[in-house]
Amino acid sequence: MAQQSNYNADSIQVLKGLTPVRKRPGMFIGSTDERGLHHLINEIVDNSVDEFMAGFCDEISIHIDKDQYVEISDNGRGIPVEKHEATKVSTVETVLTTLHAGGKFEEGAYSVSGGLHGVGASAVNALSEDFEVTVFRDNKIYKMSFSEGVKKTELESTPISKVDNGKTGTKIRFKADRTIFIDDETNENINYDFQKILLRTKEIAYLNKGLKIVFSSDYHDNLWPNNKNMYYFEGGISSLVINETRNKTPLNKTPIYYEEEIIRNETVTNNDGKAVVKPVKTLVEIAIQYDTSLGENVLSYANCINTADGGTHVTGFRSALTRVFNDQAEKLGLIKDGESSLQGEDTREGLTAAISVKLSNPQFEGQTKAKLGNKDVRNKVETVVRKALNIFLEDNPQIAKLIIEKCLTSQRAREAARKARDLVLRKNALDGGGLPGKLADCSEKNPDLCELYIVEGDSAGGTAKMGRDRKYQAILPLRGKILNVEKARADKMISHEGIQHMITAIGTGFGNKLKNEENNLNNNFENSNLNSNESEGIDLSKLRYSKIIIMTDADVDGSHIRTLLLTFFFRYMTPLLENGNIYIAIPPLYKLGTGKNSKYCYSEEEKEEFISKSQSSKNIRVQRYKGLGEMNADQLWSTTMDPDTRTLKKVIIPPDHDEYGERNPEAEITRKTFENLMGDDVTPRRKFIEENALFANIDT
Repeated sequence: MAQQSNYNADSIQVLKGLTPVRKRPGMFIGSTDERGLHHLINEIVDNSVDEFMAGFCDEISIHIDKDQYVEISDNGRGIPVEKHEATKVSTVETVLTTLHAGGKFEEGAYSVSGGLHGVGASAVNALSEDFEVTVFRDNKIYKMSFSEGVKKTELESTPISKVDNGKTGTKIRFKADRTIFIDDETNENINYDFQKILLRTKEIAYLNKGLKIVFSSDYHDNLWPNNKNMYYFEGGISSLVINETRNKTPLNKTPIYYEEEIIRNETVTNNDGKAVVKPVKTLVEIAIQYDTSLGENVLSYANCINTADGGTHVTGFRSALTRVFNDQAEKLGLIKDGESSLQGEDTREGLTAAISVKLSNPQFEGQTKAKLGNKDVRNKVETVVRKALNIFLEDNPQIAKLIIEKCLTSQRAREAARKARDLVLRKNALDGGGLPGKLADCSEKNPDLCELYIVEGDSAGGTAKMGRDRKYQAILPLRGKILNVEKARADKMISHEGIQHMITAIGTGFGNKLKNEENNLNNNFENSNLNSNESEGIDLSKLRYSKIIIMTDADVDGSHIRTLLLTFFFRYMTPLLENGNIYIAIPPLYKLGTGKNSKYCYSEEEKEEFISKSQSSKNIRVQRYKGLGEMNADQLWSTTMDPDTRTLKKVIIPPDHDEYGERNPEAEITRKTFENLMGDDVTPRRKFIEENALFANIDT
């Protein structure tokens, strides 16, 4: 390794102004990929939202033009323009060219803020090839422009027109530096994703009730007329909860909504870096709605930032929920002395809730801001939630009884599921080895080399057993259709024989989290009075097969069974999908032949192509395979099970959040699809059928 001969004062480089941002942009905006590009918009919008939260703005506009210039405007107070005492230049120039300069650091300017460490506007300026600011203030219009963070024109002012007399606000127009935001793999410029920006825009409107926010994009004119959207929610996060439950049957038709500003004396650091005691404000806002479904959907935010991994505010919320419902159940005589208390999971079945906290000094764990770490927030949220729930439940005794009875039903189902699980484990132990009797296991013991085929019925199972490679392929036949777990609680699920066989054969246990994750969640979110028997979770170290392959008939019934199996894996063995262990086998639809030649076709298009190329032949044999049992063992092996010739589809699901903690719209679509198509509510299913009936490939 070559050694540097001289290491002295000349070796130390001091970067001035905004040069550090251009030299290491990832340090300031997280990355230079699509997320970083979107972050430029978020940082400017965050400043406008700060104005709204301070009470000086009620409208924000975002527009992307055809040349990818982004214009963001608000009707706030406008960035101050007078000369700044420290920098001796205008305040607007100071804010846009100096790191860590802004109202976020001045006591009294903003009580809460969602911007990125106070470097937002200056970082956007530094990473823009063209940047222009327009300020409406003091009945004048002030303009100034920059390029790559360097001033192009001085601050100029003109009188405001009579029409706009009294107008205030800030408008920033910028074009991201395309030499910075480049895809490393393709070496092409990164473009704005309309749907992701729209999702964030809508989220901001929900989290700031009374704020009107408009997002439009001429760059995405292919989406017209849906390339312009306006959001305004008078109900705030209550409207968010209503939107989340729009296809469900609510128990309380109007969400329980409560907000409170808590002011407490706390030790904080002042502008001189000294610790002082002063009143600190924390705004807590919650919205809660219960419905007849079995799932849980809790959305949490801190200073308008989605905290995907929860944090202390979620801990306080869950703790309050469990305590209040236990107290109310005892008060109503629904839980008597000596009977088991409700646990956390019991009180969250059928729950949709939103928690939003706004505080002056948020402490996020990790750079993605995905988890809130302020310890004092837990107690504040718990206090507010307990107060809100107690008021609602005492004022609405009939609804209170409905919700508590649902919690008690969940408790009984959980206990029944535990007993059923224990019974299954004991039964398997007595059977000696614990594997289902119908399982034809493989001889290989290394899970990485093993495959489990889940097949439909004894007939197909028999053929698969004869055709398989016994060394590494195991066969588990299921009798009939398994339970639709989207409509059933865990006790019904674990009592179903076919599901028991699958869980036992796979070996990992069941749950929608990994075992360690589940334990961590329990330790983080529940106190000693709460959860001790949550689902055990998936233990991937006990996985017996690296590939779990669903192999069903190529007809409507086969498709239905496949859908039921996927629903089970999605709800109760999610980590297997996330780990890439679930596959779908593709059996042939037809066997076509002319003379001595034959071909297997896996689609209608493939069949038609074969026929069109064989018009000269007088006789074309067409054999339609409706069931796997119609094939002999050799045919099933060569078409569907032989690793050298088969076709498998790997089943993957989009993660709830990306690697940076941002919500993934595709994950929400996936979850809603299972709810709508497999759940109790008929309306969304009927709507889906009406909209997609013409696209269905129905076997005749």
